Amino acid sequence: MSKGLYIGSTRAYSGKNMLSIGIGLYLQKEGVNLGYMKPVGAMSVNQDETKGDEDALFVQEVLNLAQPANLVTPVLVTQDFMMRAFAGNTGDHMPDIASAYKELGQSCDLMLIGGSGHTLSGKYCGLDGVRTIRELKLKALIIDRLQHEVNYDELMSIKEQLGDQMIGVVLNDIPASFLAEIDSVIRPFLERNKIPVLGVIPHDPLMSSIRAFELADGLGGRLIAAQNRAEGMVENFLIGTMQVENFMTYFRRNPNAAVIVGGDRADVQLVAIEGSCPCLVLTGNLYPNDVILARADTLNVPIVMVRQDTYTVAKKMESLMARHKMRDVMKIRQGALLTSNNLDFATIRKNLGL
Repeated sequence: MSKGLYIGSTRAYSGKNMLSIGIGLYLQKEGVNLGYMKPVGAMSVNQDETKGDEDALFVQEVLNLAQPANLVTPVLVTQDFMMRAFAGNTGDHMPDIASAYKELGQSCDLMLIGGSGHTLSGKYCGLDGVRTIRELKLKALIIDRLQHEVNYDELMSIKEQLGDQMIGVVLNDIPASFLAEIDSVIRPFLERNKIPVLGVIPHDPLMSSIRAFELADGLGGRLIAAQNRAEGMVENFLIGTMQVENFMTYFRRNPNAAVIVGGDRADVQLVAIEGSCPCLVLTGNLYPNDVILARADTLNVPIVMVRQDTYTVAKKMESLMARHKMRDVMKIRQGALLTSNNLDFATIRKNLGL
């Protein structure tokens, strides 16, 4: 039976797929024969007449693995599954997960196990990450993505429940301004609490970027100009509600930012287009004038028109960029590079007995 490493997190959208792919590609280069599964999935898709989880199939594809979808993800959470779970009618699916893990692990050196949501989620149906780790006798590596601060309480709670099965934490998306505090305060604190920091992955704008056409889809808008350039990457966004002079100051500092502005603000729109912003998002369902459309097409600046007001669109944009999936080839390569350059693989391998 192979060894198993569970990739968990303190919250959803922390970088579990990136970590799974990065670790997987690195170990494959080192000659480790890998298997992969995501025991509980929530994004059902069809593969060869069998249902599987979209994230799990994506990780499999990148790692060049070909394992049956129903074994890789034995449990798919649908609305019907949740209703039955709330009514106490789902039964215990852990034996199915254990059986799939055993079957998949027969022919490999290490099984990577992708968590779903965050490590403590899933208790409502008895399939939380902590129980999975315990029952399958896995080691666990937890990723924490910085959002205002490190999630100390969650990490300590997971460590308390898992003990030595939790081999450490990877801190993700750390801005340069916070790295010194990580080294001088956060790392010593966590390690005093027996939580080794096995990686610190710096913030990289590319990893949270999104293409203009994906932005249009996520915001429920439509592309009305330069559709042929909708593959361009958007790294963040600016709100163009200020006076033009003030807007220009912020715009020069953020050349790769989409600009969210009311459809009636032709002055700001023109400045953004002439400055070659990667995408212009017009709010209020207001169509721009012909001059704006012509300049956007000439300078290849995609324009997305949406119905909602500027504040609502900005909140949706913030959420969309935080939750956007790693599907782009450039992101896969960059994520693998960030992982290989910033993880303590020697300690990880030692903990796994590889």
